[in-house]
Amino acid sequence: MSRENILITGASSGLGKGMAIEFAKLGRNLALCARRVERLTDLQAELLTINPDIKVLIKSLDVNDHDAVFTVFKEFDAEMGGLDRIIVNAGMGKGASIGTGYFYANKQTAETNFVAALAQCEAALEIFRAKNDGHLVTISSISAVSSYRRAMTVYAATKAALSSMSEGMRIDLLGTNIKVSTVHPGFIRSEINEKVKKVPFIVDTETGCKAMVKAIEKEGENSYVPGWPWALLQWCLRIAPKSILKKMS
Repeated sequence: MSRENILITGASSGLGKGMAIEFAKLGRNLALCARRVERLTDLQAELLTINPDIKVLIKSLDVNDHDAVFTVFKEFDAEMGGLDRIIVNAGMGKGASIGTGYFYANKQTAETNFVAALAQCEAALEIFRAKNDGHLVTISSISAVSSYRRAMTVYAATKAALSSMSEGMRIDLLGTNIKVSTVHPGFIRSEINEKVKKVPFIVDTETGCKAMVKAIEKEGENSYVPGWPWALLQWCLRIAPKSILKKMS
């Protein structure tokens, strides 16, 4: 099934921007939102250069403004003539080891990556339930399958929670025409990790986003991308000793 009208949150940079570029190449209409609207304006022009036959709408949105999430999603749905796919992508990775004085940074990551994701899922499924059709995509992380230290502790916990919530939504929606897919990216270079120098198996943004879009298009329940090595390593990470996980984070 071709999902023609796609909404992506956190689309001004990183994986959100990369996915938008790949979907533009496929000829999909895009509804893009993020806090930095000036970047969205530049991206809109770039996408229309890639494919002048598509529609690209942009709106400013801070996903931590939960009322605004519902408003913006409904506005996009009306202006696009119906949304077919909504990608919950906005997120962040601030934080430090718990108990080291960075509670507010850890709290911000927890609120943005999970509570704000809940708001986006609520808003998306209100739209899809009304017509009994649609594709909700949650962008989790390979870190969701295990646990990590330092700045990764809260980040990984939020992604595990998002993956679990996505599974619950899939169960809840059995027997409907609404699909829920969860994408677990491995290490893909983006603004969220640009300061991290040594990362195993990291790929550039374009390679990673192509793999993500390919997985999204298949509309499977869970995907680990790029497939090599993460489709295999995700099983290893689930049983890896803590000493190995410590070295990885």
